[in-house]
Amino acid sequence: MKVLRTPDERFANLPDFPFPPNYFALDDAEGAALRLHYLDEGPKSASPVLLMHGEPSWSYLYRHMIPGLVARGHRAVAPDLIGFGRSDKPSAQADYTYERHVKWMSAWLTGMDLRDITLFCQDWGGLIGLRLVAAFPERFARVVVANTGLPTGSGFTEGFKQWLEFSQSAPELPVGDIVSMGTVRGLTAAEKAAYYAPYPDETYKAGARCFPALVPITPGHASVEENKAAWQVLERFDKPFLTAFSDSDPISKGGERLFQTRV
Repeated sequence: MKVLRTPDERFANLPDFPFPPNYFALDDAEGAALRLHYLDEGPKSASPVLLMHGEPSWSYLYRHMIPGLVARGHRAVAPDLIGFGRSDKPSAQADYTYERHVKWMSAWLTGMDLRDITLFCQDWGGLIGLRLVAAFPERFARVVVANTGLPTGSGFTEGFKQWLEFSQSAPELPVGDIVSMGTVRGLTAAEKAAYYAPYPDETYKAGARCFPALVPITPGHASVEENKAAWQVLERFDKPFLTAFSDSDPISKGGERLFQTRV
């Protein structure tokens, strides 16, 4: 496994992002040493609010939420998934699988020994974060899900089909513009640049490119059975569980009903 690491200077002077980096060492099953980046703000004695980003963003997504949480006495923890942000980036799409992402984040979560967690997750942060809840329900006190899901072999909508085809065929993946298109107000040029910061060139984007292809939207996809097992745990989850879906997201709009019905 060839692993790329974005130079630190790419993250200098990002707008509204004064947070110092923290790193956690992971040992992949194939023997690769990976460095996972996370933000950790607020009192370490407080119960953590775990903020998990989706694709193709990174912990920069939570730059405005973190100060508000800290001001209210919370500990805000925001990791960058492997392949994103300041975390290491295996260079081949084949290096990334859904189950490997779950294993990487499980190792980080248990290694940090986070407990009494409030999870906020969106997009792929939900696909991975909800698997963490299912694997370690005793560590989670409450969950907030936004524009995400936990697919079990269905959900191949026209909107997702177009996104999948674009992500796999575009000569350059316009990360900052993709994030901007996913907002109502649009992003400034400086904010777009912050989303491009983790990727000096296209070779760093293997993780971002492959995520759409890993969503288990057909019965033949990997991780269908693992997600079905996770749903069985979530259906027994009796702690607070809040849905916060946008009514403007063409892919996930209405997805809150499944969680409200089954959890």
